[in-house]
Amino acid sequence: MSPPIKVVAVSGSLQRPSRTLSVVEALIDTLAEQAPISARLIELGSIGPRLAGALYPSQLPEDIKTDIAAIESADFLVVASPVYRASFTGLFKHLFDFVDQNALIDVPVLLAATGGSDRHALVIEHQLRPLFSFFQAHTLPIGVYANEAEIRDYKVDSPSLRARIELAAKRARPFLRKRAHAPAEAPKSVRAAA
Repeated sequence: MSPPIKVVAVSGSLQRPSRTLSVVEALIDTLAEQAPISARLIELGSIGPRLAGALYPSQLPEDIKTDIAAIESADFLVVASPVYRASFTGLFKHLFDFVDQNALIDVPVLLAATGGSDRHALVIEHQLRPLFSFFQAHTLPIGVYANEAEIRDYKVDSPSLRARIELAAKRARPFLRKRAHAPAEAPKSVRAAA
């Protein structure tokens, strides 16, 4: 029996409970129906205060360094953020500022976001997808956006949202596999300049 696929999920919400976390947990559960996975959940609400003050990797607490290493070595990523002023949260971006720029090359990424209304749905295309294009990750064509009315008591309540989550997981199935090779390491001169 082969080892499970290492899925790392990042919830960009700064509070708990949160609608974003509800969507992330539903995505993890639904992906687990598609393939044997080992899931690790990183919640910015838990690490945010200690992450916010770090300007350099050397200032990061050890557990956050471990979280970043998990992101960099993931077979598959699920990333989600609530919409704040037409974009992802600042701490979400700050976390990914510490991720090595070559670590996510060709890594499949399932994008998700939550917002107060459907008018924020394009945050996936205009904010999240370009960020992971910078990393040369493979963002999956279907993302999952959820509005406030689709989540009740921090649970996925809408049949339409549930159907979108199931479709995203089904379309993710071909990408749920072990990485073909270890992340490429940047030349030391590039790493030092960052």
